[in-house]
Amino acid sequence: MDGPSLLTSWSFEPLELAPAAVVALAYGVRARTLRRRGTPVPAGRAALFALGLALLVLALASPLAAFAEEEFFFVHMLQHVILGDLAPLCLLAGLTGPLLRPLLSLRPVERLRALANPVVALPLWAAILVVWHLPALYEGAVRHSSLHALEHVFFLTAGIVVWLPVLETLPAPEWFGTGAKLGYVAGVRAVETVFGNVFAWSGTVFYGVYVHGHERWGISAAQDQNLAGVVMMAEGGIVTLVALAWLFLRLAQEGEVRQALLERGLEPRAVKRAVRYRRWEDLGEPR
Repeated sequence: MDGPSLLTSWSFEPLELAPAAVVALAYGVRARTLRRRGTPVPAGRAALFALGLALLVLALASPLAAFAEEEFFFVHMLQHVILGDLAPLCLLAGLTGPLLRPLLSLRPVERLRALANPVVALPLWAAILVVWHLPALYEGAVRHSSLHALEHVFFLTAGIVVWLPVLETLPAPEWFGTGAKLGYVAGVRAVETVFGNVFAWSGTVFYGVYVHGHERWGISAAQDQNLAGVVMMAEGGIVTLVALAWLFLRLAQEGEVRQALLERGLEPRAVKRAVRYRRWEDLGEPR
């Protein structure tokens, strides 16, 4: 595909974009209901959710998707980190308990709380990441649209699962406080860094689908693969720095609140639980 056609090749496939449209509609209806009840969704949350949906459209319908499928592995990797990391992160950050309450009342959804356990989430995410990058499966997804769509579903699911314990859209175990989350995020990125280094430094081209008879835009198949590893690590590094900074600030705030509550003579166990779930207003604001 030539440059001009790539830059204008927006593709709005109903089967790919319909789920995002349904989710956007459901979010809007529920947010309007909450606003009428006097408990509006914070503007920042709504903006993050909208950004997550926009990222999904960018990954699935923009010229980025055409580039990923027909030209370069590193662009395909960019598409996947948007689908499997940035979009899920924004979507989860845009949700609140009141928004999800009707959904959480359903028994099948209630069972999904197990995914908020980091002991479940981390191995599941890592397994999806590794399995879908096996050459036979990855190349099959590039060549077959139905398998490619399934791959995207798995990456989006993996992104939701891996961020769920950190953002606690569903409650994580009580032991998984902010300090544990710091270690968890570092562990997630360690796995991704190892994986990215395999692509960044290997001289062996793993996916024949990107091997062409000549270099495209002066980029060989090996260089393309190396760039894909750099994309994976760069995106992960930026997100990790932001996440760690956010968690360190939360940890500092929780330490100050905990100390203030204990100095008021409140029961330590109640203080610990209130601070863990950031519900210290239930105990009264510390002076």
